[in-house]
Amino acid sequence: MEQMLEDMELLEDTHKDKYLTFTLGKEEYGIGIGYVTEIVGIQEITEVPELPHYVKGIINLRGKIIPVIDARLRFGKEEKEYTDRNCTIVIEVKNVTIGLIVDAVAEVLSIDEENVVPLPRLNGYTHHKYIQGIGKVGNNVKLILDCDKLFSDDEMESLSNII
Repeated sequence: MEQMLEDMELLEDTHKDKYLTFTLGKEEYGIGIGYVTEIVGIQEITEVPELPHYVKGIINLRGKIIPVIDARLRFGKEEKEYTDRNCTIVIEVKNVTIGLIVDAVAEVLSIDEENVVPLPRLNGYTHHKYIQGIGKVGNNVKLILDCDKLFSDDEMESLSNII
């Protein structure tokens, strides 16, 4: 994890086409490195009443209170108990700092724009709320998140009001 943070610092000036990759179950995702502020291990989460099921609560990250989202639940996957492999990717979206709990962080990858393709149309279905495209990396694919669409404006307002 420390090496990934060092890689992220080296890439600070060259965010374009750089993605932090992580897993949720069998799927591999990429998140634009420009959104990522840091990666931390799972911390003690304080539950806050009356939040959506995917908002696990808040954490105190070096004196800053931030809401944490379980990416599994946000993407409609089954909930799993956290292990030492789980990480929290701290992202900045629309001036709100949010922790995104994922199964595991993989690496920072360069995926050229020409290797990111739109999701295929399946029976005319084209609405893929959180996915910007598919990144082709060798024989593998990464689902590229669209961080600006992870949360509606109302959800962003609610998240920013938690703290």
